[in-house]
Amino acid sequence: MEIILKEDVVNLGYKNDIVTVKSGYGRNYLIPTGKAIIASPSAKKMLAEDLKQRAHKLEKIKKDAEAMAAKLEGVSLTIATKVSSTGTIFGSVSNIQIAEALAKLGHEIDRKTIVVKDAVKEVGSYKAIVKLHKEVSVEIPFEVVAE
Repeated sequence: MEIILKEDVVNLGYKNDIVTVKSGYGRNYLIPTGKAIIASPSAKKMLAEDLKQRAHKLEKIKKDAEAMAAKLEGVSLTIATKVSSTGTIFGSVSNIQIAEALAKLGHEIDRKTIVVKDAVKEVGSYKAIVKLHKEVSVEIPFEVVAE
């Protein structure tokens, strides 16, 4: 089933994208929660007209994301956590701790846009990806050290 997303959905698509999903996911979750609408021919025409009118706004949003990416380009983080004697972390380092570390440096980033590929459960160097826009993302290196 084809749907038009009304907002960004993680691992599916971005606002105003036309995506194909299984009908149960669309009818039971996306449409009732207001995250999507059915992509009928009239809805597609409305979307095309709306995108044409908002093209300059979308370009400004992309430029803002690129400016933020330029600010984040040289940033590297050090996150201190409690560590056992074997070097394993109690718990794990997640996108929340990375967002807090970026906030301390003066970069307000929504934690939902930060992606950490593997679970960080040991001391060492890792990389996180910050998705600022559907076409703009930044890789931020971070190091986990003992507290």
